[in-house]
Amino acid sequence: MSQLIEHRSRKAARVLESARELVLDHGIRKVTVAEIAKAAGVGKGTVYLYWPSKEDLIVGLFARDALTVMEAVTERLTADPAAVLPKHLVSLLMSSGRKSMLKNRLTAGDFELLRQLVQQSGARDLFAGITPAALCESVMPLLHRHGLLRDDRPLADQTYAMHAILSGFGAAIREPDTAPRPEGDPEAILADTADRLLGAASAPPESAVAAAAADVVGAFDRAREAVLELIGRTQVDGA
Repeated sequence: MSQLIEHRSRKAARVLESARELVLDHGIRKVTVAEIAKAAGVGKGTVYLYWPSKEDLIVGLFARDALTVMEAVTERLTADPAAVLPKHLVSLLMSSGRKSMLKNRLTAGDFELLRQLVQQSGARDLFAGITPAALCESVMPLLHRHGLLRDDRPLADQTYAMHAILSGFGAAIREPDTAPRPEGDPEAILADTADRLLGAASAPPESAVAAAAADVVGAFDRAREAVLELIGRTQVDGA
C-alpha cells in the first residue's frame, strides 16, 4: 500500500492540491485550514481526518515537493549515468529543483517558519538530511571516490563550491532581473562553470561513471526513504 495518503483518498489529494495553490499564492503564514477545506470542497473536519494540524499538512506538502525532485534526479541518472558528471549534474539538479515551486516561493521568513514546523513535527534530523547542503555533502564524496572530480582541491572545498554554484545560479535563474545579463545561455554557463571548477582533468572511464551514478542513485534513494518517513509522521495513522 502506498505511503502517500493521496493515493488512497481523492479527498486527501484535493486537500493537498488546494493547500499547495494557497501556499503558492499567499505563503505559509496566511493560509488557514478553513481556507484549504473550502478550496478543496470538503469540511474542515475532513482535513483533520488526514492531518493532525495545519503544521503537519504544510510539512507534508513540502516533503512531497522534495520527493518529486529526488525522483526526477534518480530517473535521469538511471536512464543516463553520464548525467552524474559535474557539468551535467549541476544542470540536472537545477532543472529538477525548478520543479519545486513551493521551495522557490519561500521567502526567508517562510523558510524559517518551515524549519520551526518541522521541529514541531519531531522530524528536524530528517529534514536536515534532505537540505541542498546535506545532499551536496552526501553526493560529492561519491564523485570523488570514483575519480569524477579534479584531484588538486580538498573535497570539503569542492563540496562548498558545488553548493555555492547551485545556490548562486539558482537565485540568478529564478530572478533574472536581479542578475547581470549574460551573452550565453545561463544553463550552458552553469555547466561550464561546474566543469572548470570541479570536473576531472581527464575523462573518467565509463565504468567509473556508471559506478558513481549508481552510488548517487543509492544516496538519493536513502534520502527518499527519509522523506517518506517524514511524510508518514505528518499523517494520521490509519487514515
